[in-house]
Amino acid sequence: MAVTLEHIQKQLSHELDALSTIITQTLRSDSELTNSIVTNYLKSKGKMLRPIVALLSAKFFGGINDKALQGAAALEMLHNASLIHDDIIDEATERRGLPTINSVWSNHVAVLVGDFFVTGALRCGVATGDPRILSALADMGRDLSLGEIDQVDIARNRNIDEAIYMDIIRDKTASLFECCAAVGGYANDAAPEAIDEMKHFARLLGLCFQIKDDTFDYFHNPIIGKPTGNDLREGKITLPLIYALGRTDLPEHDEMLQLVKKENLSSEDIDRLINFAKEAGGIDYAYQTMKRLRDEAGQILAPHAPNDTVKEFMEIFDYVIERKL
Repeated sequence: MAVTLEHIQKQLSHELDALSTIITQTLRSDSELTNSIVTNYLKSKGKMLRPIVALLSAKFFGGINDKALQGAAALEMLHNASLIHDDIIDEATERRGLPTINSVWSNHVAVLVGDFFVTGALRCGVATGDPRILSALADMGRDLSLGEIDQVDIARNRNIDEAIYMDIIRDKTASLFECCAAVGGYANDAAPEAIDEMKHFARLLGLCFQIKDDTFDYFHNPIIGKPTGNDLREGKITLPLIYALGRTDLPEHDEMLQLVKKENLSSEDIDRLINFAKEAGGIDYAYQTMKRLRDEAGQILAPHAPNDTVKEFMEIFDYVIERKL
């Protein structure tokens, strides 16, 4: 049976409703245009995975209080700001089944709305009254930006191996999950060692999330709304192809290695690279890596089991691996 987030969302329904209220109130303004755009955008909340991690972390460390809710709201707004800006870069027309802000209005408006979400996140960060949370948010924002910039830089020369790939996705994705874990700990004044332990778990979860996300690029999925090979079109080489290119025993290796270094890849080139990655076992390797990360994460929380929150954290890990979009 497929793993879903629904029962965890139900367990946290009261807290998630409170978090949504905080976000709505924080983003309310005197601008009718801004209110209209924000209201339409918030109609689709997504899976709320990151604030769920923050709230579960708070629950694990003692309880979900107002500080945890404000911190989780800040994280969700920062995440959404990054999505709005990503839609501009990707020239996306849909997200979560709804038209993107840039497609309805303009890139100019979308950039400003994304920035408005950032200011909302800052306000919630201040509302926690905890400088540790503000510092964690600032560090996370820095890591997100550097991760994206490093990916663009590396895409220019196509020079990437698995270690570099892991460093990039740690910054651009896992750092946000780590911050979620930290917020829950700070909200309950948990011991630094315990917070570091939970951040390690969340880092592994974030790495797994991005690896799974990257596998979607190798298969056509109309629900996601991105063409197959979109990452390669942008010069991004992800784990399945990195693994395939590392297999020097394959007769196509040298040809594929030269192909991936081309300045501009044609649709035919992209199809060949995708098929090469699949046939070389790249997708299987990605799943093996995700399962390894899950096993490592399970060892981190094992000393705290049996515990309902630990069980929910591991269910989230299973969901991330099994999710379809």
